[in-house]
Amino acid sequence: MLEIRNLQACYGEMTALWGVDLHIRPGELVAVVGPNGAGKSTLINAISGLVDVPDGQLHWDGTDIINASAESRVRRGIVQCPEGRKLFPEMTVEENLLMGAYSRADRSSVNQSIDEIYEQFPILRERRRQIASTMSGGQQQMVAIGRALMARPRLLMLDEPSLGLAPIVVNEVFELLKRIHKDGMTILLVEQNVNQTLEIADRAYVLENGKIALEGSGQDVLHDPHMKAAYLGH
Repeated sequence: MLEIRNLQACYGEMTALWGVDLHIRPGELVAVVGPNGAGKSTLINAISGLVDVPDGQLHWDGTDIINASAESRVRRGIVQCPEGRKLFPEMTVEENLLMGAYSRADRSSVNQSIDEIYEQFPILRERRRQIASTMSGGQQQMVAIGRALMARPRLLMLDEPSLGLAPIVVNEVFELLKRIHKDGMTILLVEQNVNQTLEIADRAYVLENGKIALEGSGQDVLHDPHMKAAYLGH
């Protein structure tokens, strides 16, 4: 579905990714883990078309989309749930969800999608008229994921969905991701929560200093001696 070759990404004069190779097959949950500042968010933003990519190839369904606009990538089904949620704070839950469908041509089926989101997140149906900024962090994260799903993604990319959440809420988020994945969604998950992420990942990449340091199945990466020493305190 997605194949990245020799990807370089920059913020102005600063290079954040160096020659990254990565691929995602349909139906996979692929994780990218690594320390702060390793380039994980930059990778998602590069796939989304939000940062400068001076070199490399980005193939989607066999077509190189390296020069495609961010909007056209969303229309192709590449959808990001950003770090920090980035909700529209003074809009209601339902208004935020509807913003996720702004690029869809099938306006008649948007209401059906809203109902599907409410089935997935019953608390959001109860709170649909509530202003987003007045909700708890966990509820806001549900809105952010729901908004991304409203775009009808073929690839759902999540950037640090557990960031700043209480442990019990983190568990709820991971259970939700497992459920969405089981329903057939292809997911790219960027997370600092290494243990839980690798437990649910089909495959994983470890990003360090803008380069891929390790890749393999989620379980292989979880039990790799370097990973245990560097991230898991073993």
